[in-house]
Amino acid sequence: MVEPEERPSGAGQRLGAPESLGISTLEPGQRPPTMPPGRQISIRVQMLDDTQEVFEVSQRAPGKALFDMVCAHMNLVEGDYFGLEFLDQRKMTVWLDLLKPILKQIRRPKNIILRFVVKFFPPDHTQLLEELTRYLFALQIKHDLACGRLTCNESSAALLVAHIVQSEIGDFDEVQCKQHLLNNKYIPEQDTLMDKIGEYHRKHVGQTPAESDYQLLEIARRLEMYGVRLHPAKDREGTKLSLAVAHSGVLVFQGHTKINAFNWSKVRKLSFKRKRFLIKLRPDLNSNCQDTLEFMMGSRDCCKVFWKICVEYHAFFRLYEEPKPKPKPVLFTRGSSFRFSGRTQRQVIDYVKDSEFKKVPFERKHSKVQFNSDHSPFPPRLCAEGQVERNASTSGHQADSPLGRTQVTVENPSLQRYTGSLTSQTNGCRNGTHDEADARLKPSPSKEQAEHLSTGPVSKSPQHNESPSAGGVMVNGQKQSLSLGQSPDGRQPSPLTSPLLTDAGFVRTDDEDEVRRKRFPTDKAYFIAKELLTTERTYLKDLEVITVSFQKSIGKDEAMPDSMRNLIFANFEPVYKFHETFLKEVEQRLAQWEGRSNAHIKGDYQRVGDVMLKNIQGLKLLTAHLQKHSEALLELERMSHSSRKLEGLCRDFELQKVCYLPLNIFFLRPLHRLMHYKQILERLCKHYPPTHDDFRDSRAALADISEMVVQLHGTLIKMENFQKLLELKKDLVGVDSLAVPGREFIRLGCLSKLSGKGLQQRMFFLFNDVLMYTSRGMTASNQFKVHGQLPLYGMTIRESEDEWGVPHSFTLFGQRQSVVVAASSESEMDKWVEDIKMAIELSDKCNGALAEILSSGFTDGKSPEESSGDQESEDDLSASRTSLERQTPHRGNTTVHVCWHRSTSVSMVDFSVALENQLSGNLLRKFKNSNGWQKLWVVFTNFSLFFYKTHQDEFPLASLPLLGYSITIPSESENIHKDYVFKLHFKSHVYYFRSESEYTFERWMEVIRSATCSSNHIRSFSRKDPHPY
Repeated sequence: MVEPEERPSGAGQRLGAPESLGISTLEPGQRPPTMPPGRQISIRVQMLDDTQEVFEVSQRAPGKALFDMVCAHMNLVEGDYFGLEFLDQRKMTVWLDLLKPILKQIRRPKNIILRFVVKFFPPDHTQLLEELTRYLFALQIKHDLACGRLTCNESSAALLVAHIVQSEIGDFDEVQCKQHLLNNKYIPEQDTLMDKIGEYHRKHVGQTPAESDYQLLEIARRLEMYGVRLHPAKDREGTKLSLAVAHSGVLVFQGHTKINAFNWSKVRKLSFKRKRFLIKLRPDLNSNCQDTLEFMMGSRDCCKVFWKICVEYHAFFRLYEEPKPKPKPVLFTRGSSFRFSGRTQRQVIDYVKDSEFKKVPFERKHSKVQFNSDHSPFPPRLCAEGQVERNASTSGHQADSPLGRTQVTVENPSLQRYTGSLTSQTNGCRNGTHDEADARLKPSPSKEQAEHLSTGPVSKSPQHNESPSAGGVMVNGQKQSLSLGQSPDGRQPSPLTSPLLTDAGFVRTDDEDEVRRKRFPTDKAYFIAKELLTTERTYLKDLEVITVSFQKSIGKDEAMPDSMRNLIFANFEPVYKFHETFLKEVEQRLAQWEGRSNAHIKGDYQRVGDVMLKNIQGLKLLTAHLQKHSEALLELERMSHSSRKLEGLCRDFELQKVCYLPLNIFFLRPLHRLMHYKQILERLCKHYPPTHDDFRDSRAALADISEMVVQLHGTLIKMENFQKLLELKKDLVGVDSLAVPGREFIRLGCLSKLSGKGLQQRMFFLFNDVLMYTSRGMTASNQFKVHGQLPLYGMTIRESEDEWGVPHSFTLFGQRQSVVVAASSESEMDKWVEDIKMAIELSDKCNGALAEILSSGFTDGKSPEESSGDQESEDDLSASRTSLERQTPHRGNTTVHVCWHRSTSVSMVDFSVALENQLSGNLLRKFKNSNGWQKLWVVFTNFSLFFYKTHQDEFPLASLPLLGYSITIPSESENIHKDYVFKLHFKSHVYYFRSESEYTFERWMEVIRSATCSSNHIRSFSRKDPHPY
């Protein structure tokens, strides 16, 4: 047995760095700057792994010289995310300025310890391209959890700790896990969560340290306090608050709750004057915020420290390149000369992608998975004492014996069947046999992944490959033969790249996407089945909004009686559980179809009709629950009308990110899903020839689902209309009892009304009994204020473009008044004229039974014309409020507001089509002036595209309302040389989207056209025969 070598004393050697200065934040081809002449001083730096290192620098050296030495010492490429902080003579924590001399910032270097910590927290950890960087970020998260800076609920805290423990001790062992938690405290209240931590840890079998880091960051980035450093402040009223800065802008906290955020795009200027920190906003007519916000901080120094970090955050995340220094004034200086120094995030990402670095492995100080106290390259579960003799040289020369001096990384024991002959020659393994260790540690076949073999320091990077038998052999960092772990195009993946980045990462390269596309089936039936899968995932998430999120939000609050609670959840939960099982079956069938699982089972799995038939027959048994959903919506509205507390609970829930649509739409989702199944089966039956094996099952399933649709069609029509009336009720102020029995919504949109002051923009709402016109109020709630109503009974309509000289105008002659209005285009005028004529005919048939209902519905008892003069004073009152107040939630993103801003209109038929034509799936998105394609999970519904990182996300990252947009195919001049690309554009806004196949391309074009082009009424009558109008 060979005695292990003495542990190197140098931290650079400990982290696996070569003797050279390595790679720092310098541009390619540059060397670290020569140290300025002068006396050398020693400065201590505490690393994120709690070790301290001493660096010798010149007393005249700028801060950048020290920072570059620290990054080079660790061989850290993405050092720009980090910084050095210390306590200055005022006992304030400040960042080391990279441009100023060190001695001007640190008066007594011997008494100061600088801390190397994360300075800039990106919103998405997949933007961190190096495994070492993610490891350092994981250490930062670990520190923030331990000190209570990163707060979260108990479940999140236990899950975070479970990933940390998995990274440090490996797979779950009850005794070892409990002992480790007793010896190490990761969160303040750890003792009470021991069982929950163990429960989560048990689920992470086979997870490597690099994967644990990745999952840790994935969870942490979703927490509200992720990367937040609080700076105490007060508002004008003296309320204690805290300010913080993030990648998106300036945040305001009260305790640990975020109460406001000012996005960089809305901030015009940041400044401070003595103890006052000032935020000057860009003017916004939609907001009631003041132009300049003022916060009082502890001192001028506190203001300056926070102002500096705001300047740096803005530059790092928003600018394309480092800002250039200001020219020195000739006579007088005004303001601070401070500026951000270093590369921006965009420059860092481009630099790392464009440069090829030699990946130098590193040691995880606290991890026992790969290193014991003697630097064993084997997991401690396999080797107790002796190891393979360490390669004495790190200069790149091969060892004398290819086996006797080779280190083997066995992060996943399943690799041992490929390396059995190699590992059998090593000594020190328990019981001296390979078979026992393999039987003890071998994970399930689905988790099998091959790892690479290397000499020298051992890498801990995971490697996920499409083939479970993949592996790779590396000797002294050089590829010796065709590696089992090669990518499909023959390239060797980087040993420090997380597998999750390539499979589900932020950006996929064109080559990778092309290879991936060629591997999957090309049959149209496969893509129809895949549409079933993707939309089912979205549908299940929508059901979770009711069964999980809404139920959790309501809790056991007495505002919702038990009868109401049972009516909602007792009828939604059986449906949710049924579709949960259905989704698993569809996922399994698609995996078999693609050949990704159960490859050893023989059978024809290239079909989906049998799965649909089986589950639709099961769904028919739930018809009673589906019919109760409309009753639940009616009852919830009735109870909310009588209980202000319940109304407030529902309103607060709608403000949560998970409720990305109006709450009452989710109650209709099960009925809409029946329409989706019918459409999918119709396309499947149309595609299959009658002789196809799947045709009979698909046709039988279509017959069953059509029967259910006919049975529930009347309920769906009534509930869609009722839901729309409830939604409009929230957007309108000045009218009561909008959702009265017998009233039906027909169209809403923007028209210009001719008055003594000329043409004025107004929002019109057409019902089957009355036409209302409104203006957008300047109140905090952004609601539309009713100005007048025109009963339809006895009304006539006449085109009047020649009479008034106004394009696209027409006159409405009512019994009491006449109104001249103009549309934005001829097509808009035609839609309005056609719908108004139809509504007048319906009203005349009803003999004006509903004509007088609205006249008693105004909330203030005034006539419509009298009520129009009150709107300006509300905005004046709101200007005196502090910017932190949110008296009423803003409703600036509803369909009504989109129509107002884009001068368009939509009908009830359009709403129905947009809800029933839901589509979801992965798309690649590209902006007009960007180079790369960004992979996103996209959901189309309710006239909007909602963007997610993955289908597992709980809420969308952003949304794009499509009303007013045009959808086309890019022209040759746009240089989009890719297949299946469509273009969305509105004025100067241009987006390109790329789908994976011709079928998905046509489907996205079809559903988006349904939102951007209003449906005509011929189509509406053929689709909705039982509709009352």
